[in-house]
Amino acid sequence: MTNFKDTIIIGAGISGLVVAHNLKRMQPDHDFLLLEQDSGTGGVIKSFSDNGYLAECGPHGFLDNCGESRQLLADTGLEAECVRAPLKTFVRYVCINSKLMMIPQSPLKIISAPLISWPDKFRVLGDLFKKPLEGEPTVAKWADYRFGKALLPYVDAVFTGTYAGDFNELKIDAVMPGVRQLEKEHGSIIRGAIAKARQARKKKAQGEKLQMPSMTSFAGGMQRLPERLTELLGTGSLRLNTEAREIEKHESGWLVKTKNETFVAKNLVLGLPINQSLGLLAELDKTAADMRVPEAWIGTIVFGFEKASLPPGFGFLIPESEQRFSLGTLFSSNMFPNRAPDSHIVFETLVGGRRHPERLELDDKTLITEALADVKGLIDLPDTPDYTKILRPSGGIPQQEKGYTKLLNWRNTLVQNNPGLFVCGFGWEGIGLNDMIKTACSVAAQISANPSQHQDQADVKKVYF
Repeated sequence: MTNFKDTIIIGAGISGLVVAHNLKRMQPDHDFLLLEQDSGTGGVIKSFSDNGYLAECGPHGFLDNCGESRQLLADTGLEAECVRAPLKTFVRYVCINSKLMMIPQSPLKIISAPLISWPDKFRVLGDLFKKPLEGEPTVAKWADYRFGKALLPYVDAVFTGTYAGDFNELKIDAVMPGVRQLEKEHGSIIRGAIAKARQARKKKAQGEKLQMPSMTSFAGGMQRLPERLTELLGTGSLRLNTEAREIEKHESGWLVKTKNETFVAKNLVLGLPINQSLGLLAELDKTAADMRVPEAWIGTIVFGFEKASLPPGFGFLIPESEQRFSLGTLFSSNMFPNRAPDSHIVFETLVGGRRHPERLELDDKTLITEALADVKGLIDLPDTPDYTKILRPSGGIPQQEKGYTKLLNWRNTLVQNNPGLFVCGFGWEGIGLNDMIKTACSVAAQISANPSQHQDQADVKKVYF
């Protein structure tokens, strides 16, 4: 049996849900169908609640500095359910020499803070006299060249916290194209940053409000976002437990085959993580099978304590040079209210990542023992936690390493040569929720305006420090 649709969307993670939501909002009569192989929506966005503790299996929030995300909150009525932790007032720490070093929030305070020695601070000024590196250097090579070795542990911590990645493998042109562009345009990151600051001052003079963003979540956890989008879809436009097994370009549109049905649509949206998309796209281009990207998998150990306290702030990150067991710890009950029972705290310690996937093979008891020892070596805690829980990952974080920019160019060419095909999802436009929401809004707008219009691919997004 063949069913005809205007648009088929494969994948009910945040990308697919936002495309579907915006199509319904902009064109109520648009006949679309969202296919999801799992029994629920949201992809890796999953919240965990038990005995008064609330934790996250996936992302812990998103920054409120993206217009598309703010509009989505308004459209869905979720704005009233938001909880926020302002970056301006919530400090972060990096573990250096087995001690937590607080990272200030302004450039001047960073310069005066005892994070590195004064000779190393003057070495940073060498950036003013360094020509841009050729090719696509790794983050580690690029940072060492521009700023010196003393800053490498801090740079490592940033990319551990963002990607759970290895900065010896991540490519600077892929993860921070905006910063790389500043370097090439101005010949120096410092000169480029000064130019950006001048632009910001002009905006402020013109009445635009400039401030640091806030980390945003919901009272019931991040899972509330896909839940609300699913509620608004209504019946008939979502099929769960329905895997898209094959896609095919057909004279009458795009053919999508599941186990029991075949669909034909004018538009096909793949709202899947990179590697899942490549599995389907191999039907169109066999080279897709050889373009898979590495992934980083993270396990979360939830700890609850009674009558204990945490240092102020979001938490801490640990560079690889410290040779510790965990990647870092999030002070969950500091960030958002009602994450732990009264008179209790909760924090989430992360393990595994790109460098140490073998640690996720350890049994629960060993993970808890090793992670707790790691944290107690850095902050003062009671001897025994009141609550522990292991949250094992259901998906990996795509890594923007060697070949990633080539992969994006290949994707862009593919969609340009195949009208009606749109490829978005986890990892394609970066790994942040804002990146995926922004691209999904663009895809829906293009379909609504002109079903045969090519996708206007966004650049890879920079890391927000």
